[in-house]
Amino acid sequence: MRPQLLNPAQLPAVFRKEFELCAVKRGETIILLTNLNTRRDYVLAATAAADDVGADIFEINLNRVADPSRVRREVGVAKGLMEALKAADLVLTFQPPNFAKWQREARDAGTRILSVIVAPDELARLQSPPGLKEAVLHAAERWGNAKEIRLLSDAGTDLTWTRGEFKVKSQYGFAESKGRVDQWGAGHITNYPDEGTANGTVVLQPGDFFILPYIRLIENPVRLEIRDGFIRKVEGGVDAKAFTYWLDRNKRSADDLDPYAVSHLGFGLHPHAHWDQILLHGNEPDRLDSSARVFAGNFLFSTGPNNDMGGKRDTKGHIDTPMCDCTVLLDNEPVLERGKFVDPKMIVPPAWG
Repeated sequence: MRPQLLNPAQLPAVFRKEFELCAVKRGETIILLTNLNTRRDYVLAATAAADDVGADIFEINLNRVADPSRVRREVGVAKGLMEALKAADLVLTFQPPNFAKWQREARDAGTRILSVIVAPDELARLQSPPGLKEAVLHAAERWGNAKEIRLLSDAGTDLTWTRGEFKVKSQYGFAESKGRVDQWGAGHITNYPDEGTANGTVVLQPGDFFILPYIRLIENPVRLEIRDGFIRKVEGGVDAKAFTYWLDRNKRSADDLDPYAVSHLGFGLHPHAHWDQILLHGNEPDRLDSSARVFAGNFLFSTGPNNDMGGKRDTKGHIDTPMCDCTVLLDNEPVLERGKFVDPKMIVPPAWG
């Protein structure tokens, strides 16, 4: 395990900058929604930063340990818990709120939600740089205006689907507007295909990732045959075996296809996230949970649930696989070619040094 490179004394300043990005005002209320393995230095840094900006802050600790391999993490039914979350201005949650009912209820009440799930180095390095928000929103608008999307790769991927049934989800690393949910370190867009419209082939190749539930580089090709929105055939070696093993063990019955549904699709735009982080840090979740999903030009292919944006599938059979060197066409117009953006408004200049 590599040591942390961020000076611990800098952590409160990093949290203060994040609160400023989140437009925290004097007199607002912040809740830290923690669990039994939340880093205490994060709690102390957030408390100090809140004092600096004049916000009120308190902690609600859930008596559980977060499971990074699971996508749905409800908070329980303790009396007063949801009332507190819905009354807060900003909730910092130290477990992802994706696909959870509680975050939808809190957002409907106007609460801003920011998930904080990566290591101190990552918080500092991936803190949203100038231009990222604008690039993400531009990408979301272009994606949202498209009717048909096609994904290609030299490895053999050729997948087509239509969209319009679900909104595009855009995340740029901070939650500054009422009812917004985001993730510190994010910088990507995702969207679900219209039900039953995804058709074609996806080939995961060496150098692509498993990032959920496993965290590892894919070492041998995995070929997925997709028809009418579901993966119908999986071919390959040990990576293909792992792919099917996880989805099969999360079926509700022998004929349950929901884990094999095509789920959220999209790409990353973050200039400070890098493909080689997995080589530097191995399978450490807090080093890769954001970085592997958002590095500029990666395409995120996933399976399983779609209830995060209004769909009905809530299966636990969810796999996230960031793919490299893909081409994306929106209504036959390329915006990404072999992992490089061709739309200049999607390119965020890195801060060198």
